[in-house]
Amino acid sequence: MAPSSYQAPMRGDKEDKTTYSQSTESNLSHSQTPVAKLLEGKGDAVFSVRPNETIHSVVNTLKEKRIGAVLVTDQNGALHGILSERDIVRRMADTPGQTLPQAVEDLMTREVKTCTPDDLLNDVLKTMTEGRFRHMPVLRDGNLCGVITIGDVVHFRLKELEYEALRMKQMIVG
Repeated sequence: MAPSSYQAPMRGDKEDKTTYSQSTESNLSHSQTPVAKLLEGKGDAVFSVRPNETIHSVVNTLKEKRIGAVLVTDQNGALHGILSERDIVRRMADTPGQTLPQAVEDLMTREVKTCTPDDLLNDVLKTMTEGRFRHMPVLRDGNLCGVITIGDVVHFRLKELEYEALRMKQMIVG
């Protein structure tokens, strides 16, 4: 039985209505999202250490801040490297019992892949996936303005997809 508010279609109902098909632009609009959009919601907090600090102090920072990596900067804030939990665990396997007193500069990754606020999230995600790393510093005019993680990007994209699905449902329902 049809709901009482149902009205059967009548001849001529759709004659003057125009329909629009999906376009490549509408389907790919989410892939054009820049890093800056993610940073708007995440903020620009950057946790950094100096190259001469010990791994022990970095481990404490990672624990206290509940983060997976720190940037290595000089006193002026210039990026010199990055040190992640993975770097520390690998060194612990190589030098058991001798890792914590070592200097950050001995373990850090010096060749750091970075992005800019104008880079597209899909490109950044691809770079991180192919490079098998989870943290990427964001530089604006050579200065640090944030750090994004692969989790940040995935979470942001999921939110975008949820919003897109909601919009499609609203279009269908009316």
